Amino acid sequence: MKNDNTVLLNPPLFALDKDAPLHYAGEICGFRVHNGPGGSGSAQFEAVVLDRSTGEGLVRSKEPLDCESQKEHSFTIQAYDCGEGPDGTNSKKSHKATVHVRVNDVNEFSPVFVERRYEASVPEGRLFDRIVRVEAVDADCSPQYSQICFYDIITPNVPFTIDNDGNIKNTEPLDSKHQRVHSFWVTAFDCGKNRAQADAQVIVTVKPSCKPGWMGWTKRIEYTPGSGSIPLFPNLHLETCEKTVWNIQATVELQTGHIGKGCDRDSYSDRSVRRLCGAVRGEVELLPPPSPATNWTAAVPTLPSSDSSLVFSFNGSTHVAVVPDSVASAVSGDHFTLQLWMRRGGASTQPPANQARGSRKEEETIICSTVKNDDSYSHYSLSVHGCRLSLFYWPDVSTARPVKFLWKLEQVCDSEWHHLSLSVQFPSVTLYVDGVTFDPALIHDNGAIPNPAPHQRLVIGACWGNFTINAHLSADMYLIGYKGLLSGVTVRPGNVEPHSVVECLYACREGLDFGDLETLGSGMKVHVNPSQSVLVLEGDDIESFNRAVQQVTYRNSLRFATPGVRPLKLTTSLRCFSEESCLSLRQLEGYLVVLQPDAPQISLSGVGPHLARPAAEFEGPQGVPLFPELRIVCSLSHAVNTAAQGMEGGALMSDAVAHTLDGCEVQPLGEELNPEREELLVDMEALKERGLDIINTTAYIAITGAESISVYEDVLRSIRYRLAKGSARFERRFRLSCSEMNGRYTSNELTLEVNFLHSLDSLYHPSHLLASQQQFLHPSHHTGELSGHTLPNPHRNSVVPGAATVIIMVCVGFLVVMVILGVFRIRSIHRRSEGGGGGKEGSNQWDDSALTIIVNPMETYENRMGIATDMEGECDDEEEVVDSPDDTSDDQRIIIKKEGRDSAPRRY
Repeated sequence: MKNDNTVLLNPPLFALDKDAPLHYAGEICGFRVHNGPGGSGSAQFEAVVLDRSTGEGLVRSKEPLDCESQKEHSFTIQAYDCGEGPDGTNSKKSHKATVHVRVNDVNEFSPVFVERRYEASVPEGRLFDRIVRVEAVDADCSPQYSQICFYDIITPNVPFTIDNDGNIKNTEPLDSKHQRVHSFWVTAFDCGKNRAQADAQVIVTVKPSCKPGWMGWTKRIEYTPGSGSIPLFPNLHLETCEKTVWNIQATVELQTGHIGKGCDRDSYSDRSVRRLCGAVRGEVELLPPPSPATNWTAAVPTLPSSDSSLVFSFNGSTHVAVVPDSVASAVSGDHFTLQLWMRRGGASTQPPANQARGSRKEEETIICSTVKNDDSYSHYSLSVHGCRLSLFYWPDVSTARPVKFLWKLEQVCDSEWHHLSLSVQFPSVTLYVDGVTFDPALIHDNGAIPNPAPHQRLVIGACWGNFTINAHLSADMYLIGYKGLLSGVTVRPGNVEPHSVVECLYACREGLDFGDLETLGSGMKVHVNPSQSVLVLEGDDIESFNRAVQQVTYRNSLRFATPGVRPLKLTTSLRCFSEESCLSLRQLEGYLVVLQPDAPQISLSGVGPHLARPAAEFEGPQGVPLFPELRIVCSLSHAVNTAAQGMEGGALMSDAVAHTLDGCEVQPLGEELNPEREELLVDMEALKERGLDIINTTAYIAITGAESISVYEDVLRSIRYRLAKGSARFERRFRLSCSEMNGRYTSNELTLEVNFLHSLDSLYHPSHLLASQQQFLHPSHHTGELSGHTLPNPHRNSVVPGAATVIIMVCVGFLVVMVILGVFRIRSIHRRSEGGGGGKEGSNQWDDSALTIIVNPMETYENRMGIATDMEGECDDEEEVVDSPDDTSDDQRIIIKKEGRDSAPRRY
């Protein structure tokens, strides 16, 4: 505040001199002001003498004072007398006195609100002690004028009131249906009754009745294959209705047990997946598809699988696969890796209702092996017993003690698909279940154990023992076998697989994920199980928890994901300070729908439909390549999310895409190949280098293994067809087709007709020609097309199929006869005209009364075979051919009229 310059001191300013009443020496001539602790003094204040004889003085400020700038000032003051004369000689000074100046305030400022607008949200139907608090401040320095004495709502007829502290509450329950938003104005007054400089607006939003739980839940979620990762709950948030919670835990569960073997994986064969994961080659498949070469699995029933893999069902008794000794001997030794997919309980995904989990009392043997090592036998068996998995290993049946490795696993008895990888480097054993390592308990079994049969044997689905029937008879008998499903059972002798390869073999290509861990709020935790089917979120802050839930995503890295429904569950657990009043949230259920992907179009082209070569080339040592210009193109007809696949650029992918084929088949149509007469040649070294497998039978050739299109093109282009000497026929047809994703998508079927061209020098004989109608010598100057082929002409003569040749010979002979008959007819007419006395005009006219025009039956065939030039060359006559009046047969005739030597013939 600002005031006048006089400072009122209490007590007043007086200075006394003991020399009084002496003139000059007893009088006070002045005061001096010195700076005090506050920093103000001579610069801001001055003191003047009012009465020299009494020593009364006055303190005043040199400039106006402001309370808001500085409330108090401190300085010292000192008096001095007039000395010994008028000039003040020998004047004396007093001691210094301290002066404290307090500046009085005036009400010069009005209140100002901290916020110009206040907002709040409240649920309907309740009375609240406080909805929102408004606040105003006053810049005056004194408590009298700087305090806000009261607030007031200046908007009339609102159901709210405000107290002197600025707390606003409702005077009646609010109804969101009646009025969703209330807006009103408030003002403030200081204790000097100054009103606020500007009023503040208050907005209260009325929310419908609060129901604790998740808001924004979507029951159906769609996923388009190729979309990468998508958020599952972009609008989901938890509403606690102002209940205080100190811990929140949410579990998201994606059920994929019905998709393939537990989730969406690579749809290639187990062998191809091993190769794609970089596994060491050399594995032996113990449960291969039944075939004449692998017939030991024919007695075990198979079940359909959505991932195109072969699943075998074992019933514990009759379903047993006995592996031949030739295969069993290849997997002998004490260093090997056993891998398999298993699911207990057969085709049913759940155990019977009356059978408790893990209550299976019998030991079920999955695989049992006795192999010969030099002069001794080693034995091992893998079994399940309740929720335990055991490996029984006997390094030497005759001398060493057996050892049992035991694991207690929930995965063994949950009736779900699981991947087991058992690496044995005796005495070390490592077990991976679904890519996770488990340590065994080691037991030296000294109990009564039936000795294995003293000969080599490898059995899948059961084990055997040598039991004594009576004093003179003993027999090998099967023990209790495995009840469940098996798939992809392989054994690879030698060094064990690296952990990275095992993880790759099991890895799911779909699952739950978290968007960005860097944005995870403080106190939040995220846990995902190895199969990425369960994701757990935990935290203590509602806002951070809601942001985290919205970043839970579903990802599927397969370009051609398995379509179908994946059930989805969200379970929430809350912990409160008061357990009695803590909220209990129900489980939410929904489903994720993976849409049908656009099928890739695998197109085979650049071949046929005909391939004609001289028979001598087929009979050569290398044969003839069947598909030398084969092209394989795979295209898609829709746009894909290229960013999700790690590609740069736009969102549209080219129609031509890089694919991995996993099989092609060449099949002879009609009769199977006769090994004594014909064969298909394949470069086995090239296949081995590329890691491809081949099945070569008389009925088909199948090349399998996951590889790029370019590799398959090179391999198929090198396939050659070879004939034995003298085995050439007229034609042989082949069909080529390819597939990917273990046969899920197939190409078009490319049919090739192979024609064998024979020369007249090697096959001509009159009786043979007329009897079989096989060969005909064609003029060497003709190089046209024959039956749709472009024929090479490496030799002097070109040839055509025999049936057409015979017809052409007959036509040529027939034309010669017709020419001779025409000549005789012309001469006969000429004689008659001379004998009848006809004039010149009559002799020059045709007698066309019996003229017949008949279309040549060979015209279509000649056009197709491209032999019109030959016909012209062989029938090049300058005469006009007519039919004889006495020749009334139904034979078809050709009439050719020459317009000139350079004119092309016209056929009628």
